[in-house]
Amino acid sequence: MSTTKKKVNFFESVEGEEIKQTLQRMAKDGTYNTKSSYSANIVQHPDNLISFVDKHMNYINTHPSIDPYHYVSNLRLMTRIR
Repeated sequence: MSTTKKKVNFFESVEGEEIKQTLQRMAKDGTYNTKSSYSANIVQHPDNLISFVDKHMNYINTHPSIDPYHYVSNLRLMTRIR
């Protein structure tokens, strides 16, 4: 959908804020599996855990060709606890 992520820092864009809020709502909702996962970067994550929100925001930021809204939609399907 949007290709402006290369021009503007995704984390500071309006689109980025919307996605971050959506991921935070998912993390608070008990119907999604949003556990922190392992991170080898001990400098940024001293406890070796990266939060669900940070993990997916970083992924979207490093892959500018994907549609973030479609990504989050698929993420909802994959993390839904049944």
